[in-house]
Amino acid sequence: MTAGHTRPAAHDRLATERVDSRFKGLPPDAEGLTVAELAGQRRNLFTGGFTTPVLALSAPALEHNLALMETYSQRHGLDFAPHGKTSMAPQLFARQLERGAWGITLAVPHQVRVARAFGVPRIFLANELVDAAALRWIAGELAADPEFVFVCYVDSVRGVELMDAALRAAAETSATAVARPLDVVVELAAGEEARTGARTEEECARIAEAVAATDTLRLVGVAGYEGEVPRADPERVAAWLTRLTALLADFDAAGRFAGLEEIVVSAGGSAWFDAVAEVFGRIPGLSAPVRKILRSGAYVSHDDGHYKHLTPFNRVPEEGALHAGFRLWAQVVSRPTDAQAFVNAGKRDAAYDLDLPRAQVVRDARTGVVRPAEGVEVSGLSDQHGWVRTAPEAQLEVGDWLGMGLSHPCTSFDKWQLIPLVEADGTVTDYIRTFF
Repeated sequence: MTAGHTRPAAHDRLATERVDSRFKGLPPDAEGLTVAELAGQRRNLFTGGFTTPVLALSAPALEHNLALMETYSQRHGLDFAPHGKTSMAPQLFARQLERGAWGITLAVPHQVRVARAFGVPRIFLANELVDAAALRWIAGELAADPEFVFVCYVDSVRGVELMDAALRAAAETSATAVARPLDVVVELAAGEEARTGARTEEECARIAEAVAATDTLRLVGVAGYEGEVPRADPERVAAWLTRLTALLADFDAAGRFAGLEEIVVSAGGSAWFDAVAEVFGRIPGLSAPVRKILRSGAYVSHDDGHYKHLTPFNRVPEEGALHAGFRLWAQVVSRPTDAQAFVNAGKRDAAYDLDLPRAQVVRDARTGVVRPAEGVEVSGLSDQHGWVRTAPEAQLEVGDWLGMGLSHPCTSFDKWQLIPLVEADGTVTDYIRTFF
């Protein structure tokens, strides 16, 4: 399957997909319409027949965040490959690429297949890959599309052996299955308790030697994730990033990148990309140009909790500020006491792994007026209910809509297959399809 023919059609199919009961929150009377037809009606989120709960993504916040990280990356000489696991939304991948992203970062083979189905030309797999079936498929993609760029982690000699065996087996079954070697970067762990990654520079060197001994793999750089630095603070994160860039320089001095047109170094979650920019900016001249890949993904929607507190823009406000893009709307379905109410959104609808949703606004069912949610607090979640604590002065009635901010984008997107994209006045202009 090549990028030039079937993949653009995949984007077209999103617009022609029929709206039905798979997609929660959408108007029941839209059943049978295509997504494009429903979007063309420009319905209002509150008066256009949408049912609660419904998750809305702010169009202005999305555009602001895309533009901000585009300019930030350019300003600091970084190539941006935002982590696609956050949204798993090909429409957002396309907009990220249009706004200057070098490629898309992903974590597992399924996500790579989705991205390739929608024409993503460059993929950075921020994970080890030892699955033989997935390696055979990627080898076929590399053979079928000479323009396809794919880079993934390695962190053990055993992993190199498994990759090599799978790719050699693929070559034996298809003369063109391994038309070019698969590019890899050695992952340096950010600490003894990190998820993956080689723990020492000596182990990294052994892995690099194992890669050099194969014909199926090509070492192109080093990478890691600074978000797992123990007791992370600016000094500790910078110290680990300095280790990473020193490893890159040592590999280059040892001739491990001989013959490459470019060398790759990559890091950067959504909490410390300012440190990544600073330390990567100090990388000395090497034997080839260095592609400095930043992978922050949560920015696309940002949030009202975890990343609101952790974003580097809090430390460097002169660089700008991200805007929270999600608001989950639920309806008050029960008000059993003056101190307690229940809304019809729970764990099936809202991110809750890091923080509970935060009550932000109330839309009065009688008047349609939206006001701050004073005296209203989400205190817990059941599967399908939100527990709401209300102060004596809170004005909250059965039938009112409660708008809630969410924490952690990665566990917000994955609960919704089709997300209304909403303008400031409530007009829904598009629908974002996710593939989890």
